[in-house]
Amino acid sequence: MSESLHIVCPHCDGVNRVPLDRLDQHPSCGKCHQTLFTAHPVELNAGNFNLHITRCDLPVLVDFWAPWCGPCKMMAPAFVQAAGKLEPAMRLAKLDTEQAQELAARYNIRSIPTLALFKGGREVARQAGAMDVNGIVSWAKSKG
Repeated sequence: MSESLHIVCPHCDGVNRVPLDRLDQHPSCGKCHQTLFTAHPVELNAGNFNLHITRCDLPVLVDFWAPWCGPCKMMAPAFVQAAGKLEPAMRLAKLDTEQAQELAARYNIRSIPTLALFKGGREVARQAGAMDVNGIVSWAKSKG
């Protein structure tokens, strides 16, 4: 039997067990039947943040951002492109710090955009400031 990973569905937040050798075969959610990897960051909020960070066996790269932030808006397309390059080895997600101020405070987010990489529910790396797609991908790969 092959090793499997827990992957949280970006659509319904269901936790799925996916064999490691099937990650790149476009696996679908057992609950909602939609694809588990969309080449697009998952939108997190106060209600689903901990689930995605703690139950996903993949590293999770979170973009802490706000809608009023100019550099955040400039980096957003690069972050989407990075999702396409880093999946399925890594999950990319976005958290609006204006909507989830308690989480931003808990993680001591002082400037945005800030990228934080989580493994097993714990933050393992952080980078503040906007980056282009190549910067995001190389930084994430070096830390992940």
